[in-house]
Amino acid sequence: MAVVAVWKCDRDGAMFDNKKDAEEHDKMLELAANITSLIERNIDGISEAASEEIGLLLAKRREVLAKACKGKPEMLLEAEEEKAHESTQEGAQGSSGEQGESDDRVTQLAANQ
Repeated sequence: MAVVAVWKCDRDGAMFDNKKDAEEHDKMLELAANITSLIERNIDGISEAASEEIGLLLAKRREVLAKACKGKPEMLLEAEEEKAHESTQEGAQGSSGEQGESDDRVTQLAANQ
């Protein structure tokens, strides 16, 4: 039996095959939690689920958001158009049957191999 080292994120249970990716994912989740908290404190009537979705969206796109804030607002729309184009191409090639977004840095583990 082989031993494989993996790093598990405490916040969401995601598993990574290297420490750098695990720490980057953890930082993204921390940023999302802080954005969520900011939204909930400043916008009355927003649901917890909606504020969490917004927090994750902004945290996942933090690089593009930073460029947009520095004077290139069109970057936000370009990033969305590219993502829509990529998902359209993936759908045409066939899907793996998984729902939701997939992060290629997350190592999927199979039970009882």
